[in-house]
Amino acid sequence: MTRTANMIALAVLAMTPVSAQEQGNPRNVLVVLAHPDDELVIAPALAAMRRDGAQVRIAFATSGDAGPGESGMAPGAELAQVREGEARCSAAALGLGEPEFWRLGDGTLGSSARGPDSPAAQVLARIGAAIAANRPGMVITWGPDGGYGHVDHRMVSALTVQAAQAMPEAERPIMLHPAIRTGTAPAIPQLESWATTAPELVQYGLAYTPADLAAAKTAAACHVTQFDEASRAGMMPLFDATIWQGKVHFRRAF
Repeated sequence: MTRTANMIALAVLAMTPVSAQEQGNPRNVLVVLAHPDDELVIAPALAAMRRDGAQVRIAFATSGDAGPGESGMAPGAELAQVREGEARCSAAALGLGEPEFWRLGDGTLGSSARGPDSPAAQVLARIGAAIAANRPGMVITWGPDGGYGHVDHRMVSALTVQAAQAMPEAERPIMLHPAIRTGTAPAIPQLESWATTAPELVQYGLAYTPADLAAAKTAAACHVTQFDEASRAGMMPLFDATIWQGKVHFRRAF
């Protein structure tokens, strides 16, 4: 096994009971996110896992159709189509396959969440089906803070955890949340509202190479509707120098 694949396997062995080790595939990773561009917070890790042989599947609950970001486009189907194209571009840059788009409506996941046909109910069903179909050893999704409190992010986090917590222990995948260690976020206005995690709660750091970081920079460049040119060019180097410092960090959900 390669270095990163070893790290994935060791992480699963360290975090999982023996029965779950036998059931899950540590090299099969499911990433569940709310919008195209959410993957950028862990982009070098995704590139590293895929480069070293892990199967990484990514699903977006919405297509970011509420926008508009930097695009100036009206919210709706046309913007969703463009943002899905950007997500495909980003996934290709990171070495991933075709993303899965659930198209459940940007900004709607918290609406009437108890309803049997609500977007939240549909997300929960999709997550359960994705876990059953892919049998991942690891699932990565937003933490309870939603990064910066975005309701769609928080709902995707809660619903993914809900799906996993109902599973038998022998079948339950490792679940990880991206973590910004307290004290590492750069002092810029764009990150003022982002939540941080106490370092003692951060159990896992996945190292990446310069090639993985370069792939992440290419992925960021895909999201033209969301970020201006300077932000697209500068965010990965900034995160590398401050938040990540050579490793993308995660905390366990359970």
